[in-house]
Amino acid sequence: MESIAPSFVVSPGELADCVSALRASTPLIQCISNSVVTNFTANVLLAAGASPAMADLPGEAGDFAAIASGTLINLGTPYAEQRAGALEAVTAANAAGTPWVLDPVAVGSLRVRTELAFELRGLNPTAIRGNASEIMVLAESGNGGRGVESTDSVESAASHARSLALLTGAVVAVSGPRDLVTDGTRTVLVHGGSSLLTRVTGGGCALGAICAAFLAVHDDPLVATVAAHAFYSAAAERAELLSNGPGTFAVNFLDALALVGPQELKEKAVLS
Repeated sequence: MESIAPSFVVSPGELADCVSALRASTPLIQCISNSVVTNFTANVLLAAGASPAMADLPGEAGDFAAIASGTLINLGTPYAEQRAGALEAVTAANAAGTPWVLDPVAVGSLRVRTELAFELRGLNPTAIRGNASEIMVLAESGNGGRGVESTDSVESAASHARSLALLTGAVVAVSGPRDLVTDGTRTVLVHGGSSLLTRVTGGGCALGAICAAFLAVHDDPLVATVAAHAFYSAAAERAELLSNGPGTFAVNFLDALALVGPQELKEKAVLS
């Protein structure tokens, strides 16, 4: 078994506090997300204890960002009207102090979403979450992966993630077999999870929404983002034990998100 040194950046008690705060406050999370994963993302938020709203219409997106607890901007299917809604929501979120997450899905070779991702990068995201290839593109050190799949490792993206965090002021999270979360000076690795998450549509995209929910309940974005990833990993591990494949895993994962509580996360999360 791999020997893992414990993290001294984020404590297990802080992870538990984040889950308790989320369950106590039921944060309202605005999701400007892609059409492939909207339903799954909403169900993930509901199961975890948050309240989802898919308000992406220009003319409404800004109004909603001003009252939301957190906002997710996911670039998976960025049609023209949604791109306008995303920029409107980000402007309003920044004015209202609403934390927001940028998920730069499949940036690199696809020109429209890549240009939008770079524009959003300059608008003070609270957190940026993606796979290694996506993060390296935003750090101007890569060309992207194969569609939504990463062709780079978390380890190869580590220094670029730290550079991106220092450039933008955002917490940057790189998803993979183990997740890396950094604010440019502090870095935490989140271990665990399940490879079955990569075989369910929306597994990564919904994690961006969970990050927004945890950012809404904790003042330190690094602690909140680490807690989101640790919570997600704990639920995935619980679900895998009961599953025969991706189909049963998707159902068991929603149940697990509702069942993982503060004490379980405190005891089982593995950080380094």
